Amino acid sequence: MDVLIGAVFVIGMIFLFAVIDDAKTKAADKRMAKEREENRKIEEKRQEELRKQWEEQEKIKQEEERLQEEKRQKEERRREEKRKEEQRLFEEKVESARENDPATFFRLVLSEYQINTIYADEILGIEAELPSKDTVRQINKYDYLKNDGTIKVQLDRDLPKLFEKHIYTLCLNTIHDAFTIDTTGLAKSIVYNGFVEDYSPITGQLERNLILSLMVDRGTFMEIDLLHVDPKRCFKSLKGVSAAKLIDIVPVQPVLQINKEDHRFIVGKNVPINEGTNLAAMPWEDFEQLVREIFEMEFAQNGGDVRVTQTSRDGGVDAVVFDPDPLRGGKIVIQAKRYTNTVPVSAIRDLYGTVINEGAISGIIITTSDYGRDSYEFAKDKPLKLLNGGHLLALLNKNGRKGYINLAEAKGIAADKE
Repeated sequence: MDVLIGAVFVIGMIFLFAVIDDAKTKAADKRMAKEREENRKIEEKRQEELRKQWEEQEKIKQEEERLQEEKRQKEERRREEKRKEEQRLFEEKVESARENDPATFFRLVLSEYQINTIYADEILGIEAELPSKDTVRQINKYDYLKNDGTIKVQLDRDLPKLFEKHIYTLCLNTIHDAFTIDTTGLAKSIVYNGFVEDYSPITGQLERNLILSLMVDRGTFMEIDLLHVDPKRCFKSLKGVSAAKLIDIVPVQPVLQINKEDHRFIVGKNVPINEGTNLAAMPWEDFEQLVREIFEMEFAQNGGDVRVTQTSRDGGVDAVVFDPDPLRGGKIVIQAKRYTNTVPVSAIRDLYGTVINEGAISGIIITTSDYGRDSYEFAKDKPLKLLNGGHLLALLNKNGRKGYINLAEAKGIAADKE
């Protein structure tokens, strides 16, 4: 009996412990399930926050991209509007020049050809800087053969033919384009003078030589089909002048030289001045002539030609210098300002516009007074030189002339005349 009771007790205890253990297991499972659920909710909340952050960042990024795109489009529109405005102004300038100033018209419409143009008596003169034989050699050094995909090296013996074809073609094409652009027939004829800069076989120095020259009238030239002609034979048939072999760079005489005449130019005169001459009080006509004298002496040693224009109503040019120097030469416009007050910045802007309109390489303004800071700022990095009263007196002294500048005295003289 005792054994039975003991066994029952043991079994009961085992069952009790099993129940307790099961309860503990269930409680642990429940806690773990609860923890998992809590962790799941925490992770879901974290993921939701990350998603919201990502969405917010995407919105910010998209907004930035939208703003950048708007900015880009706005800048493109601005550039396009600016280009159209510049094109419109250019076309207006071209049309105005076509009617009133043919020389400027040809300079504008042929500016991309990198040539100098002169217009007089319905004749357009073209001075072209032609490529050297070394440049043509580089251009034509290799020839791609389409049939077998190989590359053939051009030998030096091919250079004379290549050079001649290149130069004669360039000449004829330029003339053709000039006639074609001139739709109203301002130029009845064209004179083309082609120059090449190359080393002299005698001195070894760089020389600029005229190697071909041609004068042809519009009617004759426009009947030619340039696509089906031999450039050299066509050039010769038009009575063009060139050496037997262009490759030898033999100088020739031009068939016609158009003078650098300008309808605004007048005959210069010498202006007597001495130590008792107040430059700021002298007649403005005499002052402009004095400026011509000064720059004539400055450029004379290089063969420069200085001309005086008619009046201050000539479009902003008081004198023009033609500097023949092959490296730094060209057309230089000069404005003379006999002022007793500071020269306004508008005068400097006008000078810059004149330099562009005249096709000049630079502009010089010289005055008896001085310039303000805004004038010097505007002229910075532009082909302009601002010379004040001190520079004027220095140039006079350098060239043996005397005079003085007294602005107050000049103002008093002007007031007395009034």
